[in-house]
Amino acid sequence: MIDWQHIDTVLLDMDGTLLDLHFDNYFWMQYVPQAYAREHQLSEAESTERLHSKFEQNQSSLNWYSVDYWSEQLQLDIPALKREIQHMVAMRPHVEEFLTRLHASHRDVVMVTNAHRKTLDIKMDHVDITGWFDRIVVSHDLDAPKEEQAFWHRLQALHPFDPARTLFIDDTERVLESARDYGIAYLLTLLQPDSQRQKRIDTRFPGIHHFDEIMPDQPQP
Repeated sequence: MIDWQHIDTVLLDMDGTLLDLHFDNYFWMQYVPQAYAREHQLSEAESTERLHSKFEQNQSSLNWYSVDYWSEQLQLDIPALKREIQHMVAMRPHVEEFLTRLHASHRDVVMVTNAHRKTLDIKMDHVDITGWFDRIVVSHDLDAPKEEQAFWHRLQALHPFDPARTLFIDDTERVLESARDYGIAYLLTLLQPDSQRQKRIDTRFPGIHHFDEIMPDQPQP
């Protein structure tokens, strides 16, 4: 699926790609509505309905990914709530071996995430994979989410890379579409970002189930 001889740069998403998306889905769809219901004396059904409306209005914007924004909007300490269930953060299968091999291959390996830096820190406190990366790029630092072309232009200005020799792996198709429009040549998605949900069969980009399907060769001694 991947001819590694043609890849110099590997850009990797975090949530739903390297980490199981179950944490995030559970947090936003169950844990936050329960906390919001308690805080505002609502039934869980009323809480879920209100939050769904708020979430829908901000989807794919920087606010959507900002824990500071949601803490203010919902009058909840979102980072503190995330820490309460931090133990649920988990790496996807074969991630450690995949990152180890990439790191040893001397390619440029970069995490590019829409996650807020506070979220990144909370997750890396529990599952620290930062040592395998040459750089960690957070979209809030570039003032644009990966869904927008501005992200890719600012990333290029900050850390130059050749889109024709770059592999980008992400679980969100709108993000992959943006990367494709920018000119990134090699794009992959994940068929089961959330281990507790069914495998996706209708992705518009080539997909893998686990990283053992695309392992780079072991470097020769």
